[in-house]
Amino acid sequence: MNLKDRDFLTLKDYTADEIMYLIDLAAKLKDMKKKGIVDQPLLGKNVALIFEKTSTRTRCSFEIAAHDLGMGTTYLDPKGSQIGKKESIADTARVLGSMFDGIEYRGFGQEIVNDLAKYSKVPVWNGLTNEYHPTQMLADMLTVREKLGRLKGVKFVYMGDARYNMGNSLMIVCAKLGLHYTACTSKKYFPNAELVAQCEEWARQSGGSVTLCEDAMEATKDADVLYTDVWVSMGEPDEVWEERINDLTPYQVNMKVLKNASDNVIFMHCLPAFHDLKTSTGKLIHDKFGLDEMEVTDEVFESEHSVVFDEAENRMHTIKAVMAATLGAYQD
Repeated sequence: MNLKDRDFLTLKDYTADEIMYLIDLAAKLKDMKKKGIVDQPLLGKNVALIFEKTSTRTRCSFEIAAHDLGMGTTYLDPKGSQIGKKESIADTARVLGSMFDGIEYRGFGQEIVNDLAKYSKVPVWNGLTNEYHPTQMLADMLTVREKLGRLKGVKFVYMGDARYNMGNSLMIVCAKLGLHYTACTSKKYFPNAELVAQCEEWARQSGGSVTLCEDAMEATKDADVLYTDVWVSMGEPDEVWEERINDLTPYQVNMKVLKNASDNVIFMHCLPAFHDLKTSTGKLIHDKFGLDEMEVTDEVFESEHSVVFDEAENRMHTIKAVMAATLGAYQD
């Protein structure tokens, strides 16, 4: 398996074997870190981290992973570069590609990270776009395998808005790796029909399946994994919040659906989660809409079924695997 010089933009571009290779490499690197084994095969290399959307887990994961591999990092926040303002994406890609050995992008449209990859001569990694979130997928699949001991045949249910990066990417990775994926939501929040059709074809090849379901109790019956994400991004107008809360409340992950799932079900969330009033955002939601919790109840979030912090840690190990593999540190 040789992924050297490959971009990591969406898992649509990766085969099931390549995805499993990255998951296996992440598990190996995680074991090394837990044992205190220091290996810096990329010593002397440097990577640029472009964050047009801020993040706790993604930034920390890339910075720690790069450091563990021996690399330096330069963090470019929304005010720290001229990307898309005074300098085109193509020019930015060529400048950064001449200085750095790899480029990470977290921000808006997929076309931006695609253009970075098109014009850069070094690997480009998608830290999140509106459409896809591939690094999160590797962390999620590693976590599922650690907790359930398998991936193929797992009944994986995503509840909430299934139209964007998380719903799209989970459907792709589950279809390719042989999981039984269900998007549980109102029909208006179903994923793009063309992508669904493509994922159905991948699922037929892998032995998995793709299901779209509007009934929460039907979808979650005997589920192995319950997954959700925030319903609304900050900065969207109040009427969007009101609409989403009204439409998606039936798809909240609560104890009723948790008890409807399998006895060993795990709860997952890419974080941050609105499960209490201990944040300024949570308080704002409460003041405007009277909610103490939103996409997941605090009871579920803090339950023994919740693996969200194991999942968050695995972001770092899987991102390390992506950078190591695409920069040629480990090759089979």
